[in-house]
Amino acid sequence: MRKMGRLFKSMKKSFTASVWQEEKMYVAQCLEVDVASQGETEQEALSNLQEALELHFENPVATLLPEIKKIQAEVSVA
Repeated sequence: MRKMGRLFKSMKKSFTASVWQEEKMYVAQCLEVDVASQGETEQEALSNLQEALELHFENPVATLLPEIKKIQAEVSVA
């Protein structure tokens, strides 16, 4: 894991989101950071996720970011 400290005043980084519908709400979850949000539409869920990420990183005191690694897996389907 990489450590982030108070070495910057602003951060611009791209994140990947997974979006799905659960009943009447859409859920948006960031794949790189454990942050998620929801909304009545897909766009609202993504907008709410962006706001949640901004709040998450508002005071980044020694936050640990996971390293994303690609793996290969063989899966059998019954």
